Amino acid sequence: MKTSHNQTSAYGRRALRLTCLLGATALATGCATVSNPNPDDPWESYNRGMFKVNDTVDRALLKPIAIGYDQLMPNPAQNCVRNVFNNLGDVWSAANSFLQARGHDFFNTLGRVLFNTTMGLGGCIDVASMNGAKRIPNDLGVTLGVWGLNAGPYVVLPFLGPSTVRDGTGTAVSFVTDISNTTAILAIDNIPVRNAILGLQVVDARANLLDADQLVNEIALDRYSFIRDAYLQRRKAMVNSRRNGISAPDYSDDKLPDYSDDDLPDYSDPADQPAKPAN
Repeated sequence: MKTSHNQTSAYGRRALRLTCLLGATALATGCATVSNPNPDDPWESYNRGMFKVNDTVDRALLKPIAIGYDQLMPNPAQNCVRNVFNNLGDVWSAANSFLQARGHDFFNTLGRVLFNTTMGLGGCIDVASMNGAKRIPNDLGVTLGVWGLNAGPYVVLPFLGPSTVRDGTGTAVSFVTDISNTTAILAIDNIPVRNAILGLQVVDARANLLDADQLVNEIALDRYSFIRDAYLQRRKAMVNSRRNGISAPDYSDDKLPDYSDDDLPDYSDPADQPAKPAN
């Protein structure tokens, strides 16, 4: 009973913090107005305001930390950290492939986890990808889409960023049930260690987006619209590929095209050929 009470209290505190956060951010963004919102983005007034709040927090806190992490942490160490977190995420991806009745993806992803956990030193080395077993990203939002739930309007979540009503529902379910790619981390009893690992995961994820962030700044006339459209297109492609039964690409050696020299055209310059001796 004590454990159950503690869990209930923890969930209550989380719900209270989330409610307060949503209320504060709603007040902070309520003044923004968009006269003609995008059909896929009917809440654009709120979303643009929330986007500015998130961007301000990111520029003031997360991005500087991520830049420092990227500059100070050696690349091999960064790759190890990222691979370990990806390995934990693959467990959640495998579970969602199972819920989607995609047995092929489930066993492939589960094999990745077992292979990387054992041969890859706990996931530090992505041995599976080196041997052609590519990652199959998956989450509860995609699962709900495969089950037939429409995406709904686009929404920018506080601190979490781009989402939709469907994806936000998946995030909320994961939040309440503690079943997600962070389940193994949240199971750690040592609170300082657990929080340090969660913080490292956030910083590593943000550092992994630095190049993409720079690219958006260089090519996007409107950062908000660019990120929104890219997110919606990616999520739609993920759901449609699974609804249509499209498997992950097969990168095994026997499936690669034949690039032998015999099949290549001759691009040599006739002028470079030695002259034939006169008869």
